[in-house]
Amino acid sequence: MVPLRKYGWIAALWIVVLGAYAAFSLTLKPGYSLTRAGDVMLCIVPLLANAGLLLNAGTPYWRRNAFWMLLAFSCTLWLIGQFQWTYFEVYLHQEVPLIYGGDIIFFLRGIPVMAALALQPDQRRAELRMGFGYLDLLLLLLWWTFLYGYVVLPWMYAEPSGRIYNHYYSVLATVQNFIIVGVLGYLWLRAKGGWRKVYAHLFGGSATYMVSSLLILLGIGTGDYHTGSLFDLPLVASFLWLGTAGIVAYAQGLELDRASESWKDGKESALPRGESVLASRLATLAVLSLPFFALWTLRFSDDAPAVKQFRLTLTIAAMVPLATLVFLRQHLADAERMRLLARSEDSLENLQRLQAQLVQSEKLVSLGQLAAGAAHEINNPLTAILGFSDLMAEDPAAGEKTRGIAAKIRDQARRTKTLVANLLSFARQTPSERTLLDINTVVNNAVQLRALDLRGPTRIELQLESVLPGVRGDANQLMQVFFNIVSNATDAMEATGGVLTIKTMRERASVVILFMDTGPGIKDPNRVFDPFYTTKPVGKGTGLGLSICYGLIQEHNGRIICYNRPEGGAVFRVELPAVLAAFHNLDAAPAVPAATPQTKES
Repeated sequence: MVPLRKYGWIAALWIVVLGAYAAFSLTLKPGYSLTRAGDVMLCIVPLLANAGLLLNAGTPYWRRNAFWMLLAFSCTLWLIGQFQWTYFEVYLHQEVPLIYGGDIIFFLRGIPVMAALALQPDQRRAELRMGFGYLDLLLLLLWWTFLYGYVVLPWMYAEPSGRIYNHYYSVLATVQNFIIVGVLGYLWLRAKGGWRKVYAHLFGGSATYMVSSLLILLGIGTGDYHTGSLFDLPLVASFLWLGTAGIVAYAQGLELDRASESWKDGKESALPRGESVLASRLATLAVLSLPFFALWTLRFSDDAPAVKQFRLTLTIAAMVPLATLVFLRQHLADAERMRLLARSEDSLENLQRLQAQLVQSEKLVSLGQLAAGAAHEINNPLTAILGFSDLMAEDPAAGEKTRGIAAKIRDQARRTKTLVANLLSFARQTPSERTLLDINTVVNNAVQLRALDLRGPTRIELQLESVLPGVRGDANQLMQVFFNIVSNATDAMEATGGVLTIKTMRERASVVILFMDTGPGIKDPNRVFDPFYTTKPVGKGTGLGLSICYGLIQEHNGRIICYNRPEGGAVFRVELPAVLAAFHNLDAAPAVPAATPQTKES
């Protein structure tokens, strides 16, 4: 509990309010003056309770705000009922009627409390369950209101009887108070940290309210109760205690905020599934209970015909909103199941693609290891072939035909050595290194590497602009991007054949690379860069290639887009920022002239 020395002003407020109430209750004789003083005091204490509760309604956490606002709304409902009571006793100078319709307001004040407790702001609630939880809660609250109408209202409208009316009202109100106190006791024992203190004070205030209700009912039964008597003293204390709970929660705000932040970070466990299932089961039982109420009224009730008729009418009327809510819940549940089923199917398909990707990654690792080991063995004979072919090509004693053949051997050996180097560069896992690049050279390397496995009546045409600005980037990563785009295009045209045209050009401050094919096009160009999106069968495509390409181009501060051509086929457009102050060395890295495009056929 909160030490009195720390919150001494709270203790002083308790002493002043309770002392003042006890003083005029003991000094004033029963009559109009005492009644007026008692009614005024009972109108003030709910306002004091609301002042303490609403201190906590401005936090960044909506569940906590709703919790405290519902508790304050409960006090407000009680205050409205008390205003009606005061109207009779103070303004009209008459006693409240024995059968008083305003009693339903005192009864309904328990419903916001139940709603607040159902929020359980100390717990992390799964949002998926919260939507259904609201419907379950609404079902239960409607059923609780129906229960009041079924048990109490017949003795007010159908067969008026003050004695029976007050008896059933007292029983139902006591049951409601017991439920609220029991739930608060459970939450108090289960909670930890600051929330344990908060629930302890709320439990104390609600238990005091329940005791005061029982004492007032006892006083009414014995004829000793009157407004302003000591029977109302525990009632005043209960509202003061509820306000104290709000002040304690406000003082514990930092600790409660840390708990709320831990929910966001996922440090607290989610709400146990059993609690959500319990709410759903109770809501279902509430709806299924209506026919039993009707059966009891028809076959087993000994009440007057007017009471039976009233209860049957009320039961039938309650079935409409409750059945509507059940239908709405079932509709939302079916939609949620379909959504979860679609997500499960997508997850399974993505898992299969990821498994295929892992297998392919293992293959690439093995290929890299094999290529690294074989590179030395391949380069050694290639070096010898290059050396001897150079000697033969430059030997004046050899014939013209022999020197021509030697030159061809030398050129093919150099081409083989370049292909081996490209293969090693593509398979090697190296850290990113940004250097000044000739984009035409990178495109040529990617095409030469892809041409090793080119199948079907497919051609690759290069239209590379001879003079381009340099591009700063990682050659291996850009070659991976170009290789992936070329592979997708050739795979799309593998069955029917076609032409892939690769064009480079300068456009303002960028170097643009266009990949234009004559294939069937892309079904959904807006999704090609989404992870795991692919139109290839399982085992052949994972849907990660273009997603990785998109990320690599973004890292190079570039842009990559895809669209379909009106005449058919797809276009991938890659834009990279140009280094305008530096141009590539044409002698060191010659590009293919645009007037004589290279053609690779297979």
